Amino acid sequence: MKARSMVVVVLSALCIFMGWRLLARQESQQSQQGSNNLAAQVIVASDADLQLLRQDLRGQKQKLIAQNLPMTESEAVKFWALYNRYSEELRPINGEKLQLIRRYGEQWQDMSNEDALIYIRRWLELDDQAHQLRLKYVVPMSEILPGKKAATFFQLDRRISVMLELQLASQLPLAYTKDTQ
Repeated sequence: MKARSMVVVVLSALCIFMGWRLLARQESQQSQQGSNNLAAQVIVASDADLQLLRQDLRGQKQKLIAQNLPMTESEAVKFWALYNRYSEELRPINGEKLQLIRRYGEQWQDMSNEDALIYIRRWLELDDQAHQLRLKYVVPMSEILPGKKAATFFQLDRRISVMLELQLASQLPLAYTKDTQ
């Protein structure tokens, strides 16, 4: 129960941190635009902001996993080597997803119906790529960690990913609103 509480607290802190950074950016954009319209509420982070945020989140994710996945020294050496390979393969998928979100934030009001469908198809393709990557690593992970520990890693990985995705998605307006008919 203690480990579960720790995960909830740390994930909450990650979301608050991420929201705080994005909110600060949004407030800066709103004051520059001098407008309260819906477009001003869309967060468009710079590449530098996204890179810093991603580095911070990667470090926090590793800490969360280390704190909530007890391993022997032998397991840890093998696990972190495999985790680093997994992370390297996941990085371009997440990078593309962030760029897709960024472009959407910049263009959503002027999107055509076709553009909106292209956007959502690509989003779902990237989700599928991340899912396929996790599936690819289940067997190698289970070869270095017992089943429950391997499952715990994937549970932590998914929880963290879902929390971050929820935070990002909540910052984006829906494709269809009364103003964008």
